[in-house]
Amino acid sequence: MVDKDKNLISALKIAENKDKAFQLLVNTYQQRLYWHIRKIVISHDDADDLMQNVFIKVWKNIGNFREDSTLFTWLFRIATNESLSFLQQKKRKNILSIDGVSDYLVETFESDAHFEGDDLQKRLQLAVLQLPEKQRIVFNMKYYDEMKYEEMAEVLKTSVGALKASYHHAVKKIEAHFEGDN
Repeated sequence: MVDKDKNLISALKIAENKDKAFQLLVNTYQQRLYWHIRKIVISHDDADDLMQNVFIKVWKNIGNFREDSTLFTWLFRIATNESLSFLQQKKRKNILSIDGVSDYLVETFESDAHFEGDDLQKRLQLAVLQLPEKQRIVFNMKYYDEMKYEEMAEVLKTSVGALKASYHHAVKKIEAHFEGDN
């Protein structure tokens, strides 16, 4: 995949190849990025809007991509930052507390007509939404996106040790949530 990404980056930086290469980039990463964003903001419509913002930023900034990280981690960093900025804006506009963001996400999730999971999946998602933001994102990246800690460290600009601790705490809180349901 790395060689494929290097070729894609090279094609994106050449004006006459940019449109076709960009379409390939979108086709390659759109679904994974959508679900990553969706797990952060919950709403399908918000995730769609944020996807457009992510790809606009990629289009505008691909020429500045220094390839210090992989294309995958760069895209996920942009998607994560866009999603967190969106939640920050919601928090400021609605004057939400930290708990208010969780409440907003739970409310959004519970009214989501696009959710197709069973009762167990719904309970897991509700438990994840109760986590602090960093733990929630780390849990989603590890559990759902199956990202390695090293990739997550690049995306989130933090240490592997901090990520392992966040994931451990998230799992313990989710387990406690399920034990409290019984």
